[in-house]
Amino acid sequence: MTAARLVRTASLAALPALVTAYAAPVVSTFGPLRNRAMPRLSGRGRPDHIALTFDDGPDLMSTPHFLRLLAERHVRATFFLLGREAHRSPGLVREIAAAGHEIGIHGWLHRPLLLRGPRATYDDFARARDAVADITGQQPALFRPPYGVMSTPAHLAAHRLGLTPVLWTCWGEDWTARATPESVHRTVTADLDGGETILLHDSDCTSAPGAWRSALSALPRILDTCAQRGYEVGRLRDHGWPRPA
Repeated sequence: MTAARLVRTASLAALPALVTAYAAPVVSTFGPLRNRAMPRLSGRGRPDHIALTFDDGPDLMSTPHFLRLLAERHVRATFFLLGREAHRSPGLVREIAAAGHEIGIHGWLHRPLLLRGPRATYDDFARARDAVADITGQQPALFRPPYGVMSTPAHLAAHRLGLTPVLWTCWGEDWTARATPESVHRTVTADLDGGETILLHDSDCTSAPGAWRSALSALPRILDTCAQRGYEVGRLRDHGWPRPA
């Protein structure tokens, strides 16, 4: 066997291991497993606190409704913004920050990380981080991957950029056309416990048209349920997460 063929054979033999290493973090997608085995990645925090988070904004049509409701209820949350949408609506980004909400990034574009190579992953994160930093004057520290799916290059890029990945422990399934305020409230609160992180969406840019309305209408009931169970609701920063090094 020639040297070239030996190299080619060895490369093919190593391919499954390389693919496994690249995609290994995808196991974090499975909520029950992630919540048990990866509490930090899931956003587990103070047992008397619930972290409220929103993805996919900002959106000039929908996000202001969420900001008004949160202001009325004296609640601050964490918004994971798409860089492209932030770039389109810088005034709204500054409004989110001025209201005391925490801002993380959700990437520049809402595309699966498993379809991107290391360089494209890094560039996407860096572009979103820098866009938010330029608008707010403060560099974001948190990152949430599109669809909640991580990859090895994503972990490496986040580390290089000073971003801490955080997912969620429960969601409202509010992105579908069949979602209703009742279904969102029921899904979020069915097994809600202290220390959890809720995922909702303040934009329908990657969801069914108008899907954000179900989350908005469910939000007061979700906040009421948290209060009835004795939980404070706030930002991931107030959740004791990420914990100081």
